This record gives sequence, structure tokens and C-alpha cells, in this order.
Amino acid sequence: MLLSFSAGTASAASPMNEQIDALIGTPYKAGGTSDKGFDCSGFTQYLFAQFNLELPHNSAAQAKEGYWIPQSDLRPGDLVFFNTSGKGISHVGVYIGDRMFAHSASDEGVTKSSLDESYYKKRYVSARRVLWEEIYTQMTSEPAE
Repeated sequence: MLLSFSAGTASAASPMNEQIDALIGTPYKAGGTSDKGFDCSGFTQYLFAQFNLELPHNSAAQAKEGYWIPQSDLRPGDLVFFNTSGKGISHVGVYIGDRMFAHSASDEGVTKSSLDESYYKKRYVSARRVLWEEIYTQMTSEPAE
């Protein structure tokens, strides 16, 4: 059962953000699925695998996982999809809160960008929620001390 949560930001110390921060700067590599180099769907596939969630290695295929949500309901861990090729969904990232998402960009490698940047705003297609409640909490909550 997938559950809906209100929009928000993953705790800065959340396991998801720690994983992302550790991967920032990892180079872009077409077809890449490891911390030696990622393409966009390889990055999301790798990130979600750290929390035992399998995703296909293709942005268009990932866009069929879970269920559609409006941009106004985004929460950390949701997948965000873009048409960067002019031929349909061709890029994916993971929403991290405050209108920001993490992704592997061909010119920067793993980085964080804003949904409000004109490039991404013009190319935004949709978002999908793929996280079960337990995985959402595991990925986005600050660990108990």
C-alpha cells in the first residue's frame, strides 16, 4: 500500500539526503549504474536500491512505476520526470524538498537543481510516488538518537 504524505523536506540528516550528499559530484556516465558513474535513471535506481526498492534502468520505464501525483503534492522521495530530448520522458530525478531535486546531469554528474530553473520548468512532465510508507519513513526521517 502506497501512502500519501504532505509536501515537505526530508530531514537534512535523513538517510536519503546522506546518500545523495555522498554521491554529489559522481560523474555522469551513459548507462552507468554505480558510484563510479551514473546516468539519470542509474542514479535513481542506485539510490532507491539502498533502501531495497527496485526500479528499472530507464527513465520512461521508471515513469510507469508507482502512481502519478501533481507537482503541488510532491514529497521527498518522489520521482520527477522531464522531456529533455523533445521525444518524451528522457530524464529523471528524485525530489528532496523545497522545490529541489537530485539527479545525474550529463554536464555535471550528480547534482541538485531547482524545479523552478527555467530549463527544468519548461521540460517538467510529471511525478510519480513509488515509496511504501515504511521505505518513505526509512529514507526521509532523521535517525533516532
